[in-house]
Amino acid sequence: MTTAQEFWESFYSERDQVWSGNPNPLLVREAADLTPGSALDLGCAEGGDAVWLASRGWRVLGVDVSQVALDRALRHAADAGVEISVERHDLKDTFPEGQYDLVSAQFLHSPVEEDGERNSILKRASEAVAPGGRLVVGGHASAPSWSEHHDYYFPTTKDVLDHLKLGDNWIIITDDVVERMLVGPDGQQEPRKDNVLVVKRLY
Repeated sequence: MTTAQEFWESFYSERDQVWSGNPNPLLVREAADLTPGSALDLGCAEGGDAVWLASRGWRVLGVDVSQVALDRALRHAADAGVEISVERHDLKDTFPEGQYDLVSAQFLHSPVEEDGERNSILKRASEAVAPGGRLVVGGHASAPSWSEHHDYYFPTTKDVLDHLKLGDNWIIITDDVVERMLVGPDGQQEPRKDNVLVVKRLY
C-alpha cells in the first residue's frame, strides 16, 4: 500500500513544477475582500494560495504531506517577495496547532485516501477556526472525462456539512456549485463543476 507521503512525493518529483502558481479561483472569490489575519492553508502544494494570501497581508502557514511541494512553496514565496511558514503533516495523523482567522482546504482529494479521512480532516479544520473566522472548502464535483479516477467519491457541500456537524455558533456564508471550463491533456475542453462551502464561526 502506497502511503500518502510516498504518493505525493513521487507526484511532485516527476516534474519541476506541477501547478500554475496561481491561486485557486474559488479561494480568490471567497477571500479577496476579507480583512487579513492568520491563515492556514491545508494541502498547500507548491504554494499558489499561500503566496497569494501572504501578498494580501495574511500571516500564512502552509501544510502539505510532501516535502518537495513545501520546498517549492517556500521558493515561490521568496520569488514573490513575501514570507510564509510551512509544516509537513500527514493530516490524518497530525495537525498544526493553534487557531486561525481563515482555514482553507482547496481540493483535498487523494487517490490514496482511505474511507473517512477527508471528513475527519475537515472536522479538525473546523476546530482550528478562531471565533469570527471562516473555513473555506473547495472541492471537485466530478472527475473530468480523461481522468483515471471515475470511481472516486466527490462529496457535495451537504455531505461536508453533515460530517462537520457544526453547532449554532456557525453560519453558512456560501454554499454553491461553480462551473468552469477545463482544458485536457490533448487540448480538449469540457465544463467541470466544483463545490464551494464557506462557514463562519461566530464565537
